[in-house]
Amino acid sequence: MSASTLRHAGYVLRGNPVTALAAAGALALLFVAVFADWLAPHDPVASNVANALRPPSAAHWAGTDQLGRDILSRLIHAARIDLAIAFAAVSLSFLLGAVIGAVCGYLGGMTDRVVGRVVDVLMAFPLFVLAMALVAALGNHVQNIVIATAFINLPFYIRFARAEVNVRRNLGWVEAARASGEPHLSLVLRFLLPNVLPAMAVQISLNLGWAILNAAGLSFIGLGITPPTPEWGIMVAEGARFITAGHWWLVAFPGLALMLSVLCFNLLGDGLRDILDPRMRT
Repeated sequence: MSASTLRHAGYVLRGNPVTALAAAGALALLFVAVFADWLAPHDPVASNVANALRPPSAAHWAGTDQLGRDILSRLIHAARIDLAIAFAAVSLSFLLGAVIGAVCGYLGGMTDRVVGRVVDVLMAFPLFVLAMALVAALGNHVQNIVIATAFINLPFYIRFARAEVNVRRNLGWVEAARASGEPHLSLVLRFLLPNVLPAMAVQISLNLGWAILNAAGLSFIGLGITPPTPEWGIMVAEGARFITAGHWWLVAFPGLALMLSVLCFNLLGDGLRDILDPRMRT
């Protein structure tokens, strides 16, 4: 990242405290995910039935679950799994969708129409139901959850890149590059795609939050990460059985972690657009 981009990023963050707070929250989540082994005070899968269902205390800041496992330690390790799934899925869908959409938008014609109709058919399905079907067919392994989440995010990037490139493909600077003998694929990848990436930054940030919710939702219904691996959706599902008995902390803390992580990435989108879009630099 260039010095001018860093200066502009600092200007945007200083002028928008909500974006700065969201960026700080996202960085804190990444820090927790990377250093989970050092930050967690207890083994996240070690059970102690004699210590089960204890409320938050000095020994266990977020309490313990029905097997006596430390909830805070499980929350910290769950951040690594959920963020890894979200980042892997969004990166995969973004890379494939941006390239496919850009090529279709540049070529137009029959290729564009066929891909456009396929995208319309995919978006007609309830996306979470489609993810459920894919994971049920492939098996509830981490790589399959990533594939399913990436697949249902793919239409958004294809449609977005296709529309943005279609608007720009006949502009003067594109015609000049084409007239100079630039190969079509190079023209798409080197000239057109970099110009649409700032506009896609908001979609990337929103999809990260949605991918976290999707992974947690799959685990909540038993199609995601399998116990005893710590994951926010599993923790909510397991704790839901004990809410009526007054053990609120079993659901409150993983639910709060989900809400804050999604909120951070959603709020971060507008800030990323302002930082990456050259037109916002005055």
